[in-house]
Amino acid sequence: MPGGDLAGTAVERRVAAFRKRQPVNGPGDVIHGQVRRPLAPGRSLFDYADDLAVVVPASCRSTGRCHECVVEILSGAEALSGRTPAEAFLSDRYRLACQAFVEQTSPDVEFAGLRRRLKILMPGGEPSAQIDPPVEVVGDQVTYDGMALDPCRDGTFGLVIDLGTTTVVLELVELRSGATVAVGAFENPQRFGGSDVMTRISYDNEHPGELRQAVRKALNHELRRMYAESGVMRQSVYEVVVVGNSTMRDVFFGLDVGPIGRSLYQSVSEAEMRAGRRESTSLLRLAHELGILVHPQARIVGGPLIASHVGADAAADLVAVDAEDADGVVMVIDIGTNTEVMIGDGRRFLAASCPAGPAFEGGLVRYGMPGAEGAIEAIRLVSDRFEYRTTGDVEPEGMCGSGLVDLLAELGRAGRMAPDGVFVDGSRTVTIVPERGITLSREDISHLAQAKAANAAGQRVLLRTLGVTAEQIDRLYLAGAFANSIDVTNAIDIGLLVPVPPERSRTGR
Repeated sequence: MPGGDLAGTAVERRVAAFRKRQPVNGPGDVIHGQVRRPLAPGRSLFDYADDLAVVVPASCRSTGRCHECVVEILSGAEALSGRTPAEAFLSDRYRLACQAFVEQTSPDVEFAGLRRRLKILMPGGEPSAQIDPPVEVVGDQVTYDGMALDPCRDGTFGLVIDLGTTTVVLELVELRSGATVAVGAFENPQRFGGSDVMTRISYDNEHPGELRQAVRKALNHELRRMYAESGVMRQSVYEVVVVGNSTMRDVFFGLDVGPIGRSLYQSVSEAEMRAGRRESTSLLRLAHELGILVHPQARIVGGPLIASHVGADAAADLVAVDAEDADGVVMVIDIGTNTEVMIGDGRRFLAASCPAGPAFEGGLVRYGMPGAEGAIEAIRLVSDRFEYRTTGDVEPEGMCGSGLVDLLAELGRAGRMAPDGVFVDGSRTVTIVPERGITLSREDISHLAQAKAANAAGQRVLLRTLGVTAEQIDRLYLAGAFANSIDVTNAIDIGLLVPVPPERSRTGR
């Protein structure tokens, strides 16, 4: 691992040197969200994270070896100490919090953690389908497909992981009833490897294993919390199903993702299946092989892919809506950094992957953020003032995707923004929350327009290929946390969704 003892020695020397000084608070601040603390030479960003209650985990006692405490430097990097060998795997915008020390008292240093807990949207009621897990209790033994694993403890549980490019969602399920026991969601910490799948493929080729380790450690951190809250023992979790786009799934399982980034854009499992060397693109490993905190002999299943970048998450969407038996024309859209669109008319199904980028999931937009506490999730323009609702009903820190959709629609309807994204009054920004300094800029709108265009193009290409119009869609299913939070009418008004009659749309709400 880069750095090793050299990194630890360098940090110890630096800390010792700084501790000989008398820290003097300067005029600048360390900023996280809307909270500030004075810059003090000799303190690390890890120290400030403790002060600010920011989730920046680490398990190496600040030696830089575990690579867990990655933070994004939004501004003021020049006030920090130089990069250490332990940070060689990170690009310039990212640092290890334990390695980044304040050396100057100006300018302000603003940083963000990579593992915020996110709002979780789960369907209510009983499970919608009967389940038939391979895990059973026979006598006092837990078996998997008839093979004895362990004496039964406090039940049998399964884990579902939706490994998105930007967001990771977990659901712990009681296998006999199908009831949900606990849920979790957090930002995918792999962001330091790029905001989209193509840049992560390049990053994984240059720094093999770093992305897999980052998401594994984040998953285990969230699992510990879920076990503590639910009272479930990790040894009682006997099956795990992992879905995600082709790149995210294969990174998790440690497969070479290079082939997905070049023509024919195929996972190694897809290429092997097409060559007749395997029956399916699904994957199977034991938990101890991947280092996931469940029963060591638990089976971890990677869901089957559809093709190319249309991955296991899209396949799971089709199963969830029973698309095979659906009547009429059905469209399924899983909106995200890598959007999947599927459409069928009862005779055939078509699928497309849309490289939308992270703008509607909090990336590239100055005051954009995922659906975490403090995110503006709904907004409307009343006279000259914006009224809004935030996740958690707390002070706003930024705008998540559903709020950005509302904002674009409101600005367009009010005549304050032209169809090409230019503010009619000629300004470069519009202020949304003056007291918090939250604004929307022309540059932000450009990123949102590109993401919107990618989503819209995928939908329209499939409609044209199938030979139907948006008005002929009988049922539109919207999957994913963002899609389940948006106002469908506003999404249609800004062109994010094709003009399906809103009453024909279905979400998980």
